[in-house]
Amino acid sequence: MSAILTIENLYKRFPIAGSKQVVQAINGVSLSIEPGETLGLVGESGSGKTTVGRCIAGLIEPSGGTICFHGTDLAERKQHRQALLGKIQFVFQEPNESLDPRMKIGETIGEPLLPLKLDRETRRRKTVDALNLVRLDPELLDAYPSELASGQQQRVGIARAMVTGPELVVLDEPTSALDPTARAEIIDLLRRIQAERNTAYLFISHDLSTVRFISHRVAVMYLGMIVEQGSAETVFNRPQHPYSSGLLSSVMLPHPHLKIESSVSLKGEIPSPINLPKGCFLASRCPFVIDRCRREMPPAEIVGERHSVHCFRHADVAASVPASDTFNVFMREAERILGRAAPDSPAAPPQ
Repeated sequence: MSAILTIENLYKRFPIAGSKQVVQAINGVSLSIEPGETLGLVGESGSGKTTVGRCIAGLIEPSGGTICFHGTDLAERKQHRQALLGKIQFVFQEPNESLDPRMKIGETIGEPLLPLKLDRETRRRKTVDALNLVRLDPELLDAYPSELASGQQQRVGIARAMVTGPELVVLDEPTSALDPTARAEIIDLLRRIQAERNTAYLFISHDLSTVRFISHRVAVMYLGMIVEQGSAETVFNRPQHPYSSGLLSSVMLPHPHLKIESSVSLKGEIPSPINLPKGCFLASRCPFVIDRCRREMPPAEIVGERHSVHCFRHADVAASVPASDTFNVFMREAERILGRAAPDSPAAPPQ
């Protein structure tokens, strides 16, 4: 299956006002996403995840590299504007802040259809279809965002993204502002939509348990670089980069008998993205560091099927981490709970 999105050697620099220095937000990111696939993009705050997503969606311009959608370089987005309209959409982290409080829900969802030059009746029909897709009552079309709960607001954000029938949706921390019940409902909703429409997702999050549940593949970011990527099962159960292992060891799974074993402990502070160190960016914090790590940036090494890692000592890292079925157990338990839950029903309109 050919990828719908391919990113090669992506860079993004943000100049600092009144200074010649720049923030090196993205440093040579390469990844791909296939139709109907969810790629989870994970890492600590400030790692560059959202910046990657915004470059893909055209919200900011990259400083270098290529982003190709079905072979079309998105740097030439203006030239191919009509063909790309509605094909890539974005769902924001804070539903309350991403919805215009002065616009009714129907207007908000239908707004992305305006550039498509559809007639009013077609726009209304597609808007109602999008509202039904996310299991919201059609009576909410005339409501305002302030009348909705946060989970309903995020459903509106998803409906707005889905109304154009996109092939790729960038989801930037779409569940982080929600309570656990609303979070589970949104994840279940996204999975159902993907199964029905074969939509591809870039799912950006620091919530690793959610990423494991929804993602087919995972890319781990550190200081603007993807240090490891592979299938979700492989990366979560047998990581081969010290940062991946250290990140996973901090996950608290919602089950009293599940615990993640890891011998990798990262110490020290994250280097500044303004003055990045020579060699591997993790060298000052890594327990596996050798002199070569401080001199050279490890290249991407293929260590399995669609599994790559930037680490000179990846074999030693893998050997130090006990083989674990923890996340598989978590997945089975989560599926059991979701299967036991009541079917997703339409949300009631405000009173």
